[in-house]
Amino acid sequence: MKRLSSCILMGAALALSVTGALAQGKVDLGKREYDANCASCHGNAGRGDGPNRPYLNISPTDLTGLAKANGGVLPINRLYASIDGEQVPRGHGSRDMPTWGYDYRLKAAEYYRDVDYDPSVFVRTRILALIEYISRLQVK
Repeated sequence: MKRLSSCILMGAALALSVTGALAQGKVDLGKREYDANCASCHGNAGRGDGPNRPYLNISPTDLTGLAKANGGVLPINRLYASIDGEQVPRGHGSRDMPTWGYDYRLKAAEYYRDVDYDPSVFVRTRILALIEYISRLQVK
C-alpha cells in the first residue's frame, strides 16, 4: 500500500512539474521521449504513420484514438504496461513493440554509473512523462 501511495504521489508530482514546465516554456520531457522513441513508428502526430511503418510487420497503433476507443478514458495502465514491456501476457507470444522499460533501465545505469539511485523511479518517471504527452495527442 505504501508503494502504491508513493507511485501515485510521484505521478502527480511529475504531472504538475511537466505542466509547470510547459507553462514556463521549458523542456517537455514527454514530447522529448515521444520524439526520440515513438515518432519513428507512430508518426509525429501519433497516427501510426511514422517513417518506419513500411518496414514493420504490423502497423503501429494510432495513438490519437486510444481514449475515444476506451469510452473517453485513456487506458493508462494498459499503456504503461505496453511501453514498459516488462510483462508479456501469457499466450500473446512475442512483442512487436520494443520494451522501453528495459532500455530506460540501461540508460539509467549508464547515466548514474557512480551514484546510488533507484532505477524503477527513473523508468517510471520517463514512462509517465511519455503517457502524459500521449494524453495530449488524443482526439476529442
